[in-house]
Amino acid sequence: MRQSAVVGFSAALRGQPVNSATDIAAATECHWDIDGLRLCGLSWGPADGRPVLALHGWQDNAASFARLAPQLVGCRVVAVDLSGQGQSSFRSADATYQIWDDVPQLVTLMDQLGWQRCALLGHSRGGIISTLLAAAVPARVSHLIMLDGIVPEAVKETAFPYQLGRFVSERDSALARRARRYPTREAAVAARVRNGFQQPCAEMLASRGLEGDSELGWAWRIDPRLRAASAVKMTDGQIRATLGAIRAPALLLRAGRGMMQHEPLVELARSHIPQLRVADVDGGHHFHMEAVVDQWIPDLLAFLAQE
Repeated sequence: MRQSAVVGFSAALRGQPVNSATDIAAATECHWDIDGLRLCGLSWGPADGRPVLALHGWQDNAASFARLAPQLVGCRVVAVDLSGQGQSSFRSADATYQIWDDVPQLVTLMDQLGWQRCALLGHSRGGIISTLLAAAVPARVSHLIMLDGIVPEAVKETAFPYQLGRFVSERDSALARRARRYPTREAAVAARVRNGFQQPCAEMLASRGLEGDSELGWAWRIDPRLRAASAVKMTDGQIRATLGAIRAPALLLRAGRGMMQHEPLVELARSHIPQLRVADVDGGHHFHMEAVVDQWIPDLLAFLAQE
């Protein structure tokens, strides 16, 4: 793992008003070369701390953990920009962004970090990827924490031709699509605010998710293929098998105004993960970037202390 100088997020956010918990955060920039891709990320905490691998949500980046990660005292938190997002490489033209495509690269990342086992902390799409990782290599995962995301909703087997057809029809247009450019950095951040982010949260993501200048304009650094249809979606049987393969203690924090309001999905997880605890958080889908997450820090630390 290569590291650069420590970056204080107060400076990175260019003087925007941020809460005190984020103000104390000092993250170390990291990068790793895996499968021809450069994956970038941020780390917090002592090198010998309890290892925690943090995976962000769809179209976000590692900075989404800038409030939560530094409060996990005694932990070594490494948050990675998943491929196609943040500062990490885009995948080649022949590759895809299926939710399981990240799994082998994350195992390699764990190897490069020297982590035989680690806790997984995943938000939304990152929570789903964490679930797949915990099921695929259960011996490598000590704890599983999912933030408003656990598994995708199942599709019927008969939907396969339709789903594959959508993928084929959208693939070329996604490859050719250019990122939308905004005239100013402020306009790009405002677009995130209009999509439901609090201003400080949008600024957190912008600190490593925006690229551009006053002449060319500003764009969010996200591969357009992430917005296109997946080639394959999981069936009910595959989801049940995945949940049943998880052996680590698991915690799902479900946002009251989030995306995990599909109760049958939660009950399915309860019935298949022996050590699952579900707790409701009074917040939105990105609650881990907001002040509400602070009250859950003692619970998270206690959960991670379980053997």
